[in-house]
Amino acid sequence: MTALTSSRIRAIRGSLALLGLTLIALSFVMAGPRAAFLVAIGLGFGLVLEGLRFGFTGPWRRMIEERDGRGLLAQFIAIALCALAAFPLLAAFPDELGGAHAPVGLAMIGGAFVFGAAMQVVLGCGSGVLVNAGSGNLMAVLALVGFIAGSFLGTLHLEWWTGLGALPVHTLQGQFGAHAGLWLTLIGLGLLTLLVLHRSRPGLRAPSRRLWLAALLIAALGILNLIVAGQPWGVVYGLGLWGAKLSQAGGVDVMATAFWSAPTHAERLQQSLFTDVTSLTNIGIITGAFLAMRWRRDPGPQVAPGSGPGRLGILLSGLILGYSARVAFGCNVGAYFSGIATGSFHGWVWFAAAFAGSAAALHLRPRLLQWLSLRAAATPGAGARS
Repeated sequence: MTALTSSRIRAIRGSLALLGLTLIALSFVMAGPRAAFLVAIGLGFGLVLEGLRFGFTGPWRRMIEERDGRGLLAQFIAIALCALAAFPLLAAFPDELGGAHAPVGLAMIGGAFVFGAAMQVVLGCGSGVLVNAGSGNLMAVLALVGFIAGSFLGTLHLEWWTGLGALPVHTLQGQFGAHAGLWLTLIGLGLLTLLVLHRSRPGLRAPSRRLWLAALLIAALGILNLIVAGQPWGVVYGLGLWGAKLSQAGGVDVMATAFWSAPTHAERLQQSLFTDVTSLTNIGIITGAFLAMRWRRDPGPQVAPGSGPGRLGILLSGLILGYSARVAFGCNVGAYFSGIATGSFHGWVWFAAAFAGSAAALHLRPRLLQWLSLRAAATPGAGARS
């Protein structure tokens, strides 16, 4: 491949910067300054996740298979930093801000376990699929299509799943107060840190400066998202909404379903995507990942779809990923990161179940990939580091 000249690189990067600014400006025109801020925050998430190679799926895999705890520890750092601001903010502005709180139930635990398993097949969680799709991984594009469909289908059956039995929504601040709840969150993360340090191999324990920087930026963006959106960073709802809008455009009477007939969801279904806070940050993440990937002089190889069975397997895995995320009330972002950072018991249970699911899937993954002819999905590239 012919090397690009310095002037050509500057022109490309100028065009990329213009694309990001244009998206922010369009959001401002379509829905006002709040939408523009949220798109900018989403762009920030995408730039950090792709540019600094901060992810959720890969670090879990490396901890389980290689006893490399650096990425997992960076996640704990980001959650702790976000919690330090989120707990006081939620306590000070209870009417304006809400946490990522959800009930713990049988379906939620099972959904988190299945999600943890499926994300190791497609090499990406909710945010990972968005980032990988934006950065040119064509396998992730298929997974994203499946995720959108699965998240929407999950809304159609959510009432049945929650009817299997669930506890009331409990939060640490609700049970112990905001101050004690924050301390319990930090202690819990500290204990997990000690466990990971104990289990990690020497030399694979201390996060690099890149991971420290990424954790700091992710926490800052998470705090900004809470302030501007009025709710924590999430992914799944926006993708389910995209699926609902596409189904409605195809003639499906989505409003007749229990989930989408609820006033809040019905209103979002009728409004522009530029008014949905989760959709705005999702769009920003995809675009930010694309900008970060193209900014590099050598973006690296793209991961192309494999055989017919391989494509079908990735699409099906994405469908399972989206469906289980909806049943489990979130993915690594909305349930794990934002749930723990805002005091939800659900976040801790979700993490335990999803991590167990990942461990089980990684044990079976070589045979599963061979069966599905998905060896192409394991090619090193954007998807492999999510």
